[in-house]
Amino acid sequence: MVVPAARSHPPATYQDILDAPPHQVAEIVDGELHLSPRPAVRHASAGSVLGMDIGGAFQRGRGGPGGWWILDEPELHFDDHVLVPDVAGWRKERLPELPPSAFITLAPDWVCEVVSPSTARWDRVNKVPIYARYGVEWVWLVDPVARTLEVLRLEGERYLLLETFGGDAGVRAAPLDAIELELGALWIGPDETTPAP
Repeated sequence: MVVPAARSHPPATYQDILDAPPHQVAEIVDGELHLSPRPAVRHASAGSVLGMDIGGAFQRGRGGPGGWWILDEPELHFDDHVLVPDVAGWRKERLPELPPSAFITLAPDWVCEVVSPSTARWDRVNKVPIYARYGVEWVWLVDPVARTLEVLRLEGERYLLLETFGGDAGVRAAPLDAIELELGALWIGPDETTPAP
């Protein structure tokens, strides 16, 4: 049996989030404060394009079904955990109105993490299990360097990888498959998976 090491400091609190430097994203998982640098341009562009395309169709009903709230970098509070996904969505039937607070306690129906070399491990190992624990049904992992989109669906207490998309094609990815996403619009910069000529 593995016994966790004793903490040398008290668990992080929301005051630690408030005291974090403004140029960093602050999150708390299992009592540990985690600070990440603001996203690089490639990362920010992928998240912004997704927010625009999905938000127009699913929140505003432009070219899509509407019926969702789509938010960039919402602050989620799950008991003592504080997470900030790149993009998240709630069906309006579950969340009829956005709360007046700076954070949301109701688990989203869908979250998207745009992973980077510096955040991939944190997103996959630390955040994804918390999303599962609190019932987030769908998780997308977007990797702008590898140019991939992974679609995960909650099955019981863990996620099942349903599909992996890559390249520049148009795709329909659950649960937002009412519209076609142009993957190529998410990627900026050279394709690092192919050698330069």
